[in-house]
Amino acid sequence: MSKLTHIDETGRARMVDVSDKAATAREAIAEGFVRMSAETLKLATSGAGKKGDVRAVAEIAGVMAAKKTSDLIPMCHPLAISKAEVRIEPVDDGFMVTARVKTTGQTGVEMEALTAVSVACLTLYDMLKAAEKTMVIEAVRLVSKTGGKSGDWRA
Repeated sequence: MSKLTHIDETGRARMVDVSDKAATAREAIAEGFVRMSAETLKLATSGAGKKGDVRAVAEIAGVMAAKKTSDLIPMCHPLAISKAEVRIEPVDDGFMVTARVKTTGQTGVEMEALTAVSVACLTLYDMLKAAEKTMVIEAVRLVSKTGGKSGDWRA
């Protein structure tokens, strides 16, 4: 098992020092799912909801969250994100949420992609909870990452 990089020799939390790492192009893709009833999905895709276009709002919320990740996750480095894209697509029993985040820097954007997906899913829930409180947010995960010392990875 590899050593945890955010824990020092004495067991204390620390931010990883990336000052000696080379800046490289990096990208991460994450996804998640919001499961809901057919009625709620129909309401969400019809545009007839009282809160407007729920997909557009949730996509914007996800992009905003990617940019704020270092404010939310204590040991994340603030990054100059060059691209953050969130796509929300209806499927049979809910919405598939996908985020793609890019940067050129000394550390990756996996947490930014995961945060974007999580907040987009939470925004969908918030905007649709009046119609259905039993929705389930599930399967939030990293799908792939490229760049950096550890190289490329795909789920």
